[in-house]
Amino acid sequence: MNKNLNPLNWTKKQQIIGGAVAIILIGGVTTGIVANANHKAEVRKIEQLKKDKVEKAKVRAEKAKQLEKSNEADSKKLLDIAEKTPTAKNIKLAEDSILKVKNAEVKKAFDNQVVGIKNRVKLENEAKTAVSNYQKDAMNQDKYKTAQQAISKLTSSYSKGLKDTLNKQLATSKKQADDATKAQQAKSESDSKAKATNTNKEQSASTGSATNNNANVDAGTDSQSTVNNDVASGSNSYGGGSQNNYSQGGSNTSQNNTNSGSSNQGQGNSGQNNSNTNTNTGGNGSNTNNNGSNGGNNNNNQSQTRYVGWVSVDGVRRYSQTFNTLGEAQSYVDATVNSAEVINLGFEHSIRYGVEPA
Repeated sequence: MNKNLNPLNWTKKQQIIGGAVAIILIGGVTTGIVANANHKAEVRKIEQLKKDKVEKAKVRAEKAKQLEKSNEADSKKLLDIAEKTPTAKNIKLAEDSILKVKNAEVKKAFDNQVVGIKNRVKLENEAKTAVSNYQKDAMNQDKYKTAQQAISKLTSSYSKGLKDTLNKQLATSKKQADDATKAQQAKSESDSKAKATNTNKEQSASTGSATNNNANVDAGTDSQSTVNNDVASGSNSYGGGSQNNYSQGGSNTSQNNTNSGSSNQGQGNSGQNNSNTNTNTGGNGSNTNNNGSNGGNNNNNQSQTRYVGWVSVDGVRRYSQTFNTLGEAQSYVDATVNSAEVINLGFEHSIRYGVEPA
């Protein structure tokens, strides 16, 4: 080993220089160690920040996911309410809640459900209107068919209750219309039979009157024969009559005889007056025979059908009035059903109405 390399053999100057070099070398090493430590610490800090960022992102994503589920649940709940009670308010609440939903697929499904609710409400309103129009004009078969078609379009399960109610109302009004039609037909048939019966009676009465006239003619002839005979014998006598005998120079006897006949009254649907006057002059006498008139009895005992117009609330007839004609009764029902009071009742109660023979 070279003795010059041994620090113990160095001169003082060499030792000072060597010490300085050693310090520099030691400082460099120390600086390198510190720098390396600082670098490692910075790397660890960066890595931690990354981890924190990822963790925060996970938390935010979880919160967003939970919020989305909550919004979807709220929308579904409000849509169920709107389905069962499709008022304008409930539909608007459902639409507003759907705006908070972020999932495009779910949002589209909810929007389609709202459209379905609105279409169902439209069909229900059309069916209600059609049935109401028929109830006001129950004799109109076109309106009956229109109401049937409108009801048949209510295919939603949520419309089942309303559909059943409208079908019952339609059937009730149809039955009332059919009953009124049958009653009108029966009345027409009865009137026709009564008219035919009256015609037959009139013909019979006419035949009877002709027979009476012939009898009166025969009676007049017989009476005149008697007068002639009485004149020839110089005497004349009539019950209830008057006789005047005058003698002039013992010649012919002049007789003035007047006989008032009795009144014969016939029977029949319409009155008929028959009169017969027979005048006979025999010799110097004269005879007048007046047969009375035959008068019939007038028959005006035909019955008149009256009609009741009525409106019921929940099966109880609250409004009712009787009229002489079907038209008056129908007008009364129309005015009552279209009144503000009955229309307001119709929102919460079952309204029925009709016209029937009293």
